[in-house]
Amino acid sequence: MLIKTHLVIGLFGILLFLPFVEGKIVFVLVTLIATLLPDVDSAYSTLGHKRFFGFLQFFVKHRGILHSFTFLIFLTIIFLFFVPVLALGFFLGYSLHLFADSFTKEGIIFFFPFKAKSVGKIKTGGRIETVIFVLFLMINILLVLIRLI
Repeated sequence: MLIKTHLVIGLFGILLFLPFVEGKIVFVLVTLIATLLPDVDSAYSTLGHKRFFGFLQFFVKHRGILHSFTFLIFLTIIFLFFVPVLALGFFLGYSLHLFADSFTKEGIIFFFPFKAKSVGKIKTGGRIETVIFVLFLMINILLVLIRLI
């Protein structure tokens, strides 16, 4: 999926959890960054085209280990032990990214190194993704308005 779709889905998760977390600013920032992180393995992504991640792309392929729940769980456990304040936001943003990508035609490998892969119907950047983007955008606006009332 495109970055804009990942961000509106990530924002949806933020809006659902925000009333229940302390450190709201850290939670929002970590969730939004984690929403983008799985795509650092692609030179065409927002973060992936940065020189810093070019080195990483030499070792991993797009939609490989970084697009797996194995990697998500591993990093979340590390955060839980060493920087617990980041764990929930990281888990939420990263998992929503993986969940959304699991419905695309490219799919994801759920638990690397096992080869079981999701096979979805959504074309990245296609009409269905556009509908999903608009739907989540409208839901997010509605959630914000409800919280303001």
